[in-house]
Amino acid sequence: MDYHTRVLSKDEEFPSLEELVQQLGEHHPTYRLTVEEGGEEEWESLLLSGSDGSEVALIERNPVFDGSVGQDEIADFLEDIEGAKPESGAEWLKDYLSSVKTVYSFQHLQAADTEEGGNALHALRAAIWERGDAIIQADLEGFTNEEGFHILWQFSDSVSGPWNMGILQDDTWYHFRMDLGDPAHRAAFLDGEMPADLSVIRPAGPRG
Repeated sequence: MDYHTRVLSKDEEFPSLEELVQQLGEHHPTYRLTVEEGGEEEWESLLLSGSDGSEVALIERNPVFDGSVGQDEIADFLEDIEGAKPESGAEWLKDYLSSVKTVYSFQHLQAADTEEGGNALHALRAAIWERGDAIIQADLEGFTNEEGFHILWQFSDSVSGPWNMGILQDDTWYHFRMDLGDPAHRAAFLDGEMPADLSVIRPAGPRG
């Protein structure tokens, strides 16, 4: 099954191919971006690949408007999070998704599983996300808030290990690192509470 990560942005404006190539070249000079669909000024999809021809990811830019692919993706997300926990995170996300203007979809290809390829993909995705007013979604993991902390439980029941999470209480995000496999941590998060034995990494302040 294809694996995707996505950046969901409230911004209609998008980075130029030149901007992304420059940012990629600063830290990953052996990787390149080529236009698959569209043109250099109005790119619709890009291929991230290595200088050896290995394919890392296909990046699609899907604007959100009536009848668009982007609108269909948002509709699917809204259906997926129906009944999701914690409720405060799900309600915040529903409101956020209604304002998303662009979906950047990263289809992970074979070379994404290599260390260098994965790092190049992460850098490219981060460059788009860090433009601001954006969250990240990952298949089998779920959604982050704008600070990059996961806000819903969409993992498999067998998942374990440390993970950065966020709980919204009284319009303030509280961020912490919990053990996904710890039953007490898991139960607290699902109830919209921070696990009692953990400390806040930092409160992010009120967010709309």
